[in-house]
Amino acid sequence: MSLPEASVSEVQAALGGQKPAFLRAAVFSVVIGALMLSPSLYMLQVYDRVVNSRSMMTLAMVTLLLVLAYVVLEVLQWARQGVLRQAAEGFDLALGKRVYDAVFRANLFGARNLGMQGMHDFTTVREFICGQTMAGLLDIPMALLLIGVIFWIDTVLGCFGLVSAAIQGGIAFFNKKSSASPMAKANKLSNQAQSFIEASLKNGEVVQAMGMAGGLRQRWLKQQKNLLLYQAQASDRSGIYTSLSKYVQFVSSSMMLGLGAWLLLSGHFTGSAGLVLMASIVAGRALAPMVQVIIGWQSVVNARESLTRLKELLSKIPDTESGLSLPAPSGRLVAEYVTARVPGASTGRPVVHNVFFDVPAGKMLAIIGPSASGKSSLAHLLVGAWPCLAGTVRLDGVDVFTWDKRELGPFIGFLPQDVALFEGTIAQNIARFGKPDLDKLKTAAMITGLHEHILAMPEGYNARIGGDGVRLSGGMRQRVGLARAVYGSPRLVVLDEPNANLDEVGEVALANTLQALRTVGTTVVVITHRKNLLAMADLALLLINGEPKAFGPRNEVLAALQGAAPQQARTVSAPRAPVIGMRPGVKPLATA
Repeated sequence: MSLPEASVSEVQAALGGQKPAFLRAAVFSVVIGALMLSPSLYMLQVYDRVVNSRSMMTLAMVTLLLVLAYVVLEVLQWARQGVLRQAAEGFDLALGKRVYDAVFRANLFGARNLGMQGMHDFTTVREFICGQTMAGLLDIPMALLLIGVIFWIDTVLGCFGLVSAAIQGGIAFFNKKSSASPMAKANKLSNQAQSFIEASLKNGEVVQAMGMAGGLRQRWLKQQKNLLLYQAQASDRSGIYTSLSKYVQFVSSSMMLGLGAWLLLSGHFTGSAGLVLMASIVAGRALAPMVQVIIGWQSVVNARESLTRLKELLSKIPDTESGLSLPAPSGRLVAEYVTARVPGASTGRPVVHNVFFDVPAGKMLAIIGPSASGKSSLAHLLVGAWPCLAGTVRLDGVDVFTWDKRELGPFIGFLPQDVALFEGTIAQNIARFGKPDLDKLKTAAMITGLHEHILAMPEGYNARIGGDGVRLSGGMRQRVGLARAVYGSPRLVVLDEPNANLDEVGEVALANTLQALRTVGTTVVVITHRKNLLAMADLALLLINGEPKAFGPRNEVLAALQGAAPQQARTVSAPRAPVIGMRPGVKPLATA
């Protein structure tokens, strides 16, 4: 799959912006590599100068220089790590917000799996940048230069060092090739197992009450068994190559010394014995970064795969350009022959097909129909949470899906069937985790009849509700969600079965809320089966199997449905009902 250049450059630009930091780290690596020669040079000076001159002052001076070199070496390694950490932080600042937004919008574009993996991939790349394996990669150019130093000492020794380096490179290649497949399968199974556990914990009460733990445990254990199998395969193969790499390093260093001694004794090497020892030590230093990279090669593979997935994620999830600010909407809602599938479903029958309606600002639309008729799917389209396959949902003439949600969000209120509350306080949840406005907070709570209930709680508005509102009853969760939907006086409020968990008091509070919204001119769309809410609506839309069967003034739609009752009884799957209240000149909806 080829990626668009724009998306690729988006990730590359974030890495390219850290180029100065990488260059500084590379300079530090060159100096660090040069200082790695300090022990060899010290040994050479001791053999050539101190032993021959028997001077204690010379020994003291070269020892002092060695100690200072070690101090500088440690300081530079610390500084290089700090520079790499700055590069990781810069990468985070450059791309973190974009990735975060893309992860949350991934489901809208059928990239749910990429979205779930996105933050983990981003963290993997960021941690790799400031990790030890990255430092080892920066040391490799200097390691090759050290092999050049061995060539300077003797060509034969240099060739031997080059062959050793080539063997290490071959080991790294085969290590990647042999462990890549089982590790990829292990990572995939690990993500699946994690998602399965999270879903099981989220529905823990259901699992416990109906004795489902045993079956779920067996499924998880099966996943874990396969996961551990692939992890063991990858670990065994990687361990073999890691041990082989260390073996080559140790043997090469010793063989370098033996080869140098043979060259010296056979007369092929005319230098001093100290140079032979120096070549042996330098060879070990030159191979050390390669061994470090081989040991941490899996982190290189993981970072590369994560980077590829990030590019793919950002290619599928375009950035939302803010553009010109649009005026606040008045609330007129129009669905222009909307057709849609569930995001990610590329085939199959649309869940919503050819839906048209026009709701003037300040009016209330009731969407009715049997279960699985596409009502909730339509609700997601109306608030811009799902894209349309065909047609457009417009608020004051503007496409709600493409409208910048940072601007549109405060003017939209949405209460889905599954009320989504978050770890935090009641105030934070109602205020949508923005900076709470006390007046707006109190207004939303009073409109929904929550104010007195909240004040009765020990910590009031600062009471923490736990993840997904687990510390609240079902009715309280729904009412807090309703208060969040009306917070800030939005111009469009979409409520999906808002009274599913409400008692009589809650029903009264909901009716008062809807009346208050109508009083301030808010456009309201409510999905309901309850007659008391239907009686409050100005307009009604009947959906059957995702298709509109009737739309118009509430009383006329209800009268049409009663007139179609005999036909509906004969053909339950596709009852006939007229389309009412269409504007002149507009193509009427097709009826069954």
